[in-house]
Amino acid sequence: MKEFDAIIIGTGQAGPSIAARCAAEGLKTAIVERKRFGGTCVNNGCTPTKALVASARSAFMARRSSDYGVNIEGEITVDMKAVKARKDKIVNQSTTGVENWLKNTENMTVFEGHARFEGAHTVSVGEELLKADKIFINVGGRAYVPEGFEGVDYLDNSSIMDVDFVPDHLIIIGGSYIGLEFGQMYRRFGSQVTIIEKGPRLVGKEDEDVSDEIRKILEEEGIKFRFNATCLGATMDGDQVKVNVDCKSGDNEILGSHLLVATGRQPNTDDLGLEKAGIAANERGFITVDDHLRTNVDGVWALGDCNGRGAFTHTAYNDFEIVAANLFDHDPRKVSDRITCYGLFIDPALGRIGMTENEVRKSGKKALIGTRTMKRIARAKEKGETHGFMKILIDAETHKILGATILGIEGDEIIHSLLDIMYADAPYKVIQRAVHIHPTVSELIPTTLADLKPLE
Repeated sequence: MKEFDAIIIGTGQAGPSIAARCAAEGLKTAIVERKRFGGTCVNNGCTPTKALVASARSAFMARRSSDYGVNIEGEITVDMKAVKARKDKIVNQSTTGVENWLKNTENMTVFEGHARFEGAHTVSVGEELLKADKIFINVGGRAYVPEGFEGVDYLDNSSIMDVDFVPDHLIIIGGSYIGLEFGQMYRRFGSQVTIIEKGPRLVGKEDEDVSDEIRKILEEEGIKFRFNATCLGATMDGDQVKVNVDCKSGDNEILGSHLLVATGRQPNTDDLGLEKAGIAANERGFITVDDHLRTNVDGVWALGDCNGRGAFTHTAYNDFEIVAANLFDHDPRKVSDRITCYGLFIDPALGRIGMTENEVRKSGKKALIGTRTMKRIARAKEKGETHGFMKILIDAETHKILGATILGIEGDEIIHSLLDIMYADAPYKVIQRAVHIHPTVSELIPTTLADLKPLE
């Protein structure tokens, strides 16, 4: 038995930070990683996908060069081995950085292996048995693959990172965030892409106008869609994959060279031994936590994707901030103070904060709405990227911002000016009366807020 003051399981976004803080506070700290340092974001999430998105955009813009009066002789081709090498270099810098940081931190011991609870405050790592009064779970999640795909060589968001070629025809199961990003990416690399969605529209959590605009953007690039599809499974047909779908219209089978299953995520808690520790989880495997990220077992916290309170790198890091503030800073922070915010990193990107229009309508709040299409924004026209729109929702009584959507050029960056006003708990007129720089996309936020109308 090796005794510590704190044990951290997992080195995703929250784990290393809470481990370093514990060590800095003088706690004898252990951190355990079973596979790759850095977790999902660094290895097969944000970092590598955005590196690939950048390469795909470069190819897309090269093909559009004549639109800007720039002539490039010859065919635009993509060297996927070079694309992958660039991505791998960026990833390796991050993973190596995390590993070196942890292994060279005073008061910290790194264990490499699979951690499992043996009791409420004991954890085994191979032949080692560790004990601590404080344990922080940061085990993240992995791709969820439904039944019906066992007999085919499918890709998920992790295994597709090893692809160093352009698939002839990539079929994607799932018309949400992961599926759409990879769909546009590989279409720009040169693949034929078909996205199959069981629902009636893309990204069903978003408002209908957002879904429709995303579909238009991607269809214009040549991506094909199948909606209202029940995916019954897939089989191999020679060297091709045959996906069986039950749709109201169209063929019941789709043939492609490769298959990406992007049907959601599940937490890495099924082999953690939670039952031995008495740690509660819901029917989907997400660990139950309170507003301070505490589990039902005293001295055990769950941070990041495994707690079901957020599925993003930024929410995982905020989990660390909340736990550290409460433990060490006497600063009572809580999860419920967090405002919903996320992006969909197709091109142009979607930035989303607060409530959707559908949610505002269901809430019964009296609201105002301001909208503007990117076609009316000078900077978007100058750059030749006029897809999308912005939409801002205001509480008619308090004049506070309820939520906003910016789907368009730099939408994932611009949205933060509105998010900051929400965190300041200030009325919308603070930003509406601000003078923004011309010519930018951001300068149209005050203009949009000056033309609010009642939400009917």
